[in-house]
Amino acid sequence: MIVPTILLELSHHQVEVAETLIGVGSFVVIFVAARTLAELLVRFQLPSILGELIAGVLIGASGLHLVVPPETHAELNAGMLRLLGGLADIPPSEIQGIYEESFPILKGISTLGLYALLFLTGLESELDELIAVGAQASTVALAGVVLPFALGTAGLMAIFHVDLIPAVFAGASMTATSIGITASVFSELEYLKTREGQIVIGAAVLDDILGIVILAVVVALGVGGDLEAGPIIKLCAAAALFVVVALVLSRTAAPGFDWLLDRLKAPGEVIVASFLVLCLCCFAATAIGLEAALGAFAAGLILSSSKHTKAIQGSVVPLVSLFATIFFVLIGTSMDLSVINPADPANRAGLVVAAFLLVAAIAGKLVSGWSFLSDKPTNRLVVGLGMMPRGEVGLIFLGLGTSAGLLTPSLEAAILLMVIGTTFLAPVLLRLVLSRKDPVAEQPA
Repeated sequence: MIVPTILLELSHHQVEVAETLIGVGSFVVIFVAARTLAELLVRFQLPSILGELIAGVLIGASGLHLVVPPETHAELNAGMLRLLGGLADIPPSEIQGIYEESFPILKGISTLGLYALLFLTGLESELDELIAVGAQASTVALAGVVLPFALGTAGLMAIFHVDLIPAVFAGASMTATSIGITASVFSELEYLKTREGQIVIGAAVLDDILGIVILAVVVALGVGGDLEAGPIIKLCAAAALFVVVALVLSRTAAPGFDWLLDRLKAPGEVIVASFLVLCLCCFAATAIGLEAALGAFAAGLILSSSKHTKAIQGSVVPLVSLFATIFFVLIGTSMDLSVINPADPANRAGLVVAAFLLVAAIAGKLVSGWSFLSDKPTNRLVVGLGMMPRGEVGLIFLGLGTSAGLLTPSLEAAILLMVIGTTFLAPVLLRLVLSRKDPVAEQPA
């Protein structure tokens, strides 16, 4: 009995060593690749987030296979498997399974980075300006959802003779806007507090809410369920209530938060109290059927009028620098660029459809920049470009469609290319447009 017990303990120890090596090794690979590419692109006056996305592609499923999300069904680099197996004294064939089991931890840390980024975005938002551009943001959000959806769905059915459900799903995937990517680019370019920046951030938040409703409808259609009005109305009401409560608390809750913070003496009181507000808002959003990311933005908005705003920002920025980097790199690691190889006959149909979807996706969001009335100078091109990136939201749509079996291989590849194209193009085009001249509105209106 003693020998099996010793072997069991040794095996457990080996697994722990392997998990530690995998986790630490993943962090090293991610940060070295991300910082190297970010430093390189910054020197060419391109956003650092683009370097993080490219770094993900290079080390991920389309590149060296050093970090690969399990859902891509790609295996780790053979050399990496042998190295980790040798260090942990475990057969390389077992490392892949341990890696896949531990990957959700890395994914969870990356999600924390997204929430921290959106919290910081809400914290840096000018509430009065956000309210002032509410009508414009609502119009941009509505146009940015309706136009791509209509163009994508109608075009796929009329030109490519795609069936109704797959066409509707593809059109729905084009409605997404990645508030994380847009907020990161605007913040880096110091454009977040301008009129255009506030319109885009407000529109992106509303866009996510509308996207959730559309997603609920499309999934119900796709799985053959009954499309009942009750749950959709309930979801819309919950979204409206959440937005109203967040705006009310942003006016009233900050004094209470300041009172509490002034009475805390233990070190780290600012970041702990702020993180607690962040968690509560994410919990509330998820509990009523919305995305936790919306709760993270609302948490920042609620604390934006606190007298401790500067201290909160100083505590959150390091978290964003660390964990948001992981989030953007992981987006890149999940992208399969093999679908753009025209030499493979199986890819050609998808490439033609992808070209159409990419044009429709870009045009639909760009036109939304001209969809509102304003008597103040506004760079409408910046608004349209800010709404363009689909990023992680588009990938979520794609993943749901794939898991539900709603998409053909060519349409799946086309949607992926549309997501990749808009995600990479938006930061580059924003940099080009904004580098030509100063912001139209340097001060909040």
